[in-house]
Amino acid sequence: MRWVRLDAGPGYVPWAIYRQRAGLAGTVAAVPRLAIDELKERLPLDGAAIDAFLRSHSFPLVEGPRCTFAYRGQADAVNLRHWVFGLPSSQPFERVADTDLWALVLELPENSRVEYKLEVLANGQSQWIEDPLNSRRARDPFGANSVVHTLGYETPEWTRPDPESRPGTLEELVVRSRALGEDRAVTLYLPARLRRTRRYPLLLVHDGGDYLRYANLQTVLDNLIHRLEIPPLVVALMHPRERLNEYVGDLGHTRFLTEELVPQLEKRFPLLARPEGRGLMGASFGAVSSLHAAWGAPGFYGRLLLQSGSFAFTDIGRHNQRGPLFDPIVSFMNAFRSQPVHVADRLFVSCGIYESLIYENRSLVPLLQATGMQVRYVEARDGHNWENWRDRLREGLSWLFPGPLWMVYE
Repeated sequence: MRWVRLDAGPGYVPWAIYRQRAGLAGTVAAVPRLAIDELKERLPLDGAAIDAFLRSHSFPLVEGPRCTFAYRGQADAVNLRHWVFGLPSSQPFERVADTDLWALVLELPENSRVEYKLEVLANGQSQWIEDPLNSRRARDPFGANSVVHTLGYETPEWTRPDPESRPGTLEELVVRSRALGEDRAVTLYLPARLRRTRRYPLLLVHDGGDYLRYANLQTVLDNLIHRLEIPPLVVALMHPRERLNEYVGDLGHTRFLTEELVPQLEKRFPLLARPEGRGLMGASFGAVSSLHAAWGAPGFYGRLLLQSGSFAFTDIGRHNQRGPLFDPIVSFMNAFRSQPVHVADRLFVSCGIYESLIYENRSLVPLLQATGMQVRYVEARDGHNWENWRDRLREGLSWLFPGPLWMVYE
């Protein structure tokens, strides 16, 4: 779909709607020329002309709502492989004349962030690669993807190290768990200048190691605490052994959190041992586990931060289109949806509009609100990935645990 920015009013509208509003239906309207179109007009092209074109632009080349992806090399075909739900997951490039340059123009709304790879097919073989013309990368437990930023998106500056921020410290703790039948490693983030004379909120983070590695969580905490946007927090970063079993509504994991980990931390550190001082946070399956733990102990946790939750459910019957891995989640979510419970006072829920889970997250919000819980729901033009979750941390944490700055200005 082609999008056009309105002269009056925010954002873009589809091209067909713009033409109707502008009275252009049935007429041929001029379309701004792209750099790749200008290059094609210079045929025949030699290697020097292509070299000059690639040197003089950054790729993907963002020109208004249109992004030009390019690849240079011998191939039988080149495809863009992305994770934007609603678009075909494979978008074919076109060869520029008889050269070894391939290009694809894709329209994306402003403020979008999209991760992708290139699929190069040659000699009967298919290979997925990171974009050689794009140095921007996003990393996750499975490797790395190339990233395109459209107009308006910028990496939040509070996700980068600030020399003015006093860094917190990380400590390793081993917790013996009867509920899980084994010892568990937990990494603790302790704010700078921890004092025994004051009380600190506690935040339990599912997939804590991944939040540290891929979402810059330690840097984010240091910066937000330094800027007084959140109070100093003690954060317990959990490392699952069998994530796909523990995070789908496992009662042993829930007991470990509520009956073992939290009491032990409240004995060891000067924590605010009240619901408003206890929070749970997680993304994807971790969000399900956070909601499940709060559901199992209503009123024990006062704050939940749920990101791109895998909140699969069924409206009719028990058939689950996402596969057997989601069956325990469906059972839990169907039970929760049939009888929603006030599990915490404040919830922050976020999801990317390019995720397949957007429907489940949207539909959950009114059910949460109907119980009297305060819910803030945020969507972003992004996908199911760690940098999307990173970019929502400032808004989520500062709403759940407002620091002195927000106490003054709200």
